[in-house]
Amino acid sequence: MRMRTPVTLLALALIAAFVVPAWLSGQVVAAEEPKRPVAVMFALDRPLDGSMAPVVLATSRGLFGAQGVAVTMTTAKGSPDAIARVASGEADMALADINELIRYRDGANSAPVKAVFVLFNRAPYAIIARKSRGINGLADLDGKTLGVAEGDLSIRLWPAVVKHNHLKPETIKLSRVGAAVREPILSAGQVDAVSGFSYLSAINLRDRGVPAADLAVLRFADYGCEAYGHAVIVNPAFAAKQPAAVKGVLRALTSGLQLAIKDPQGAAAEVVSRMDDGSRELELERLQTVLADNVLTSDVRRDGIGGIDPARFERALSQIADDFKFQHKRPAAADIFDDGFLPPADSRLVN
Repeated sequence: MRMRTPVTLLALALIAAFVVPAWLSGQVVAAEEPKRPVAVMFALDRPLDGSMAPVVLATSRGLFGAQGVAVTMTTAKGSPDAIARVASGEADMALADINELIRYRDGANSAPVKAVFVLFNRAPYAIIARKSRGINGLADLDGKTLGVAEGDLSIRLWPAVVKHNHLKPETIKLSRVGAAVREPILSAGQVDAVSGFSYLSAINLRDRGVPAADLAVLRFADYGCEAYGHAVIVNPAFAAKQPAAVKGVLRALTSGLQLAIKDPQGAAAEVVSRMDDGSRELELERLQTVLADNVLTSDVRRDGIGGIDPARFERALSQIADDFKFQHKRPAAADIFDDGFLPPADSRLVN
């Protein structure tokens, strides 16, 4: 057997002395190098207002960053546009009306977009009327004129409310109006009431000088409407590729909502600081209205933020069907909502 020469052994030793430490050093650096945050394009379905405080706080307080996501916000032109952006992949996630998502999913060749977090446990649909026009409840709409704005989502559940409350729809005149003039024409007395979101139209009318004592806010939820409201939706391909990022976004939003509940004044101030011409007083009132009427419901106080009750969801589907005729198989709750990305239940409880 031939023995290695001293020169060869020396060369191997020198190589080991330099290469092995260098390799180990590289491994340590790779282990210590922080992971890059996952980029998330998040669409809001309308311009920023007080109701979106949880999203703003998740951004301003570094909650998104702490979850390893870098969220970029964009604004869509309503829920149908927000859903379309998520379906196409233009946006990864969005805030949109879950009832509009249900209708979208019934369309031909629709992408399997799902909701993963419910922000509004109760839909904000409402009729906003003038008491001075003799309207204090739904029954008083008999013989009155109801202004309905283009693209208004609340009127889609109106047939269910009419049915549940045994109203006579033929006695109520529906007047189609532009969205930009909905509140002005009610303020001017050109219609007796309008349909819309309670935290938008009612507060906008008070801002226009209509006394709060003259406004009757007839919330659909108080008249038997079971519908959920706005929810976070996600692109299916993004959810499959980046499930940890989706979970991170929802954890941050949950924390942001908890902060808004604890300090609505501070939350409203942060929202207004990001608006071009916002009123702190107006957006605080808007946020407080949303929290009281749409977020902190008895369901949420019992079960926590973000989820749904499948039995209630089925009843809501039946009410949607009073206006919308499903062309394909009526969906089940699991076809629309995926609870697999929700934060742990204890973190979603309201203190």
